[in-house]
Amino acid sequence: MIKALKEKVEQQLSDVILDCEWRFDELTIHVPAESIVSVCEQLRDQLGFEQLMDLCGVDYSEYGGSAWETKGASDRGFSRAVDGIGNMEPVSEGYRFAVVYHLLSIQHNQRIRVKVRLDADSPIIDSVTKVWNSADWFEREAFDLFGILFNGHEDLRRILTDYGFIGHPFRKDFPLIGNVEMRYDAEKKRVLYEPVSIEDRTLVPRVIRDDNRYSGGSE
Repeated sequence: MIKALKEKVEQQLSDVILDCEWRFDELTIHVPAESIVSVCEQLRDQLGFEQLMDLCGVDYSEYGGSAWETKGASDRGFSRAVDGIGNMEPVSEGYRFAVVYHLLSIQHNQRIRVKVRLDADSPIIDSVTKVWNSADWFEREAFDLFGILFNGHEDLRRILTDYGFIGHPFRKDFPLIGNVEMRYDAEKKRVLYEPVSIEDRTLVPRVIRDDNRYSGGSE
């Protein structure tokens, strides 16, 4: 069944598929951003994937990843969560973001994953709300958390964070303490936005000991 699905998808979408692989017990196809609407329509109409189960964003960058290496941890190590230590590290093939679509075929009892890679400077892709109505809130969530823009979405606004929220919290370079904090002022009877008041702190232990369990030596 799996092999038959892979062959059928490759035959139907041979002109647009960039890659097709079997991973995590599910078929994953990679397609270019400019073809996403037509691909989704073909998967729905020709291959029977009538339901969009989920749509999510991905940030593949490794912001300050080296700062988390425990072998070389210093007394300033993990404090990058507070003071911004760490730099944006290279992303393979120049694509930082991705949008992943999880589709279900009820009639065939099959699932497929569609992945589209997006450029870091302009993460924009066409909306699939006209293909599946359920994509509405999914795309709003991806916009809110990752800053991915969906062309053609009729109501692309934040859905999880406050409308005055600054930034996109699921991006790897977003500070873990946020940019602002808010509180309700009883006297003014409204919510106030203020600078973050958390003090800088180091979260790395001063002493890092070798663990014999991983040294390979005798007990």
